[in-house]
Amino acid sequence: MASTGLQLMGLVLALLGWVCGALVCAAPLWRVSAFVGGEIVIAQVLWEGLWMNCLSQTTGQIQCKTYDSTLALPMFTQAARSLAVLSLLLCLLAIILGVSGAKCTHCMGDNNQDSKARLGRISGVLFIVAGLAYLIPICGTAYAIIRDFYDPNVAAPLKRELGPALYLGWGASILLLVGGALLHIGSPPPGARAMPIIGRPAKDNQQTVATGEVKQQEKSFV
Repeated sequence: MASTGLQLMGLVLALLGWVCGALVCAAPLWRVSAFVGGEIVIAQVLWEGLWMNCLSQTTGQIQCKTYDSTLALPMFTQAARSLAVLSLLLCLLAIILGVSGAKCTHCMGDNNQDSKARLGRISGVLFIVAGLAYLIPICGTAYAIIRDFYDPNVAAPLKRELGPALYLGWGASILLLVGGALLHIGSPPPGARAMPIIGRPAKDNQQTVATGEVKQQEKSFV
C-alpha cells in the first residue's frame, strides 16, 4: 500500500510539473524589460519568450509577434527550444509508461507485476531526465540575463530582468525530479520486498537448529 501511494504521489507531482513546463515553454515571459536609469514613467514593457515577444503599453494594449525565422535566432535560444520540447515529449512518454505500470491500474493485467514494476522505474527515470533537461534552458537563460544586467558594456535599454516564467520553470523542474524519484522508489520489483520477509525466518530456523545441536552435544558429554 505504501508503494502504491508513492506511485500515485509521484505521478501527480510529475503530471503537475509537465503541465507547468508546457505553460512555461509557451509563455513569452522569460525576459522582461529592466527598469534602470531612474526612469519613473515607462511607456512600454517588452516580454520575450522562446517563441514570441510581446509589447505591453501603458494603455493596456498588448501586441505579440512570433519570431520571423528560427535560424536567425541565437544558438542558445534554438538549443533552449529543442531541450524544452524534448523534455515535454519525454514527460509524455513517461506518463504513458507510469500509468501503465501503476499498481492501481489494470492496463497490463494483475499477473504482470514484474513488467509493471519495470515500467514504473523506467517512467521515474524518464521524469528525472526530463526535469534535468528542462533545468538547462531555465538556468542558462537566467545566467545570461544576470550577466548582461551587470555588464556595463550593455546599454540600459537592452538590459532584461528575470521573467515570472523562469520561476515557474524552476518549480516545474523540481516537481518532475521529485515526482520521478517517488515513482522510481514506489516501483520496486516484487522479489525485492519478499526477500527480507522470507530471509528472517530462515535465519531464525538455522539459529534454532544450531542451538539444539549444541544442547544435545552438551547433554551427551554429561
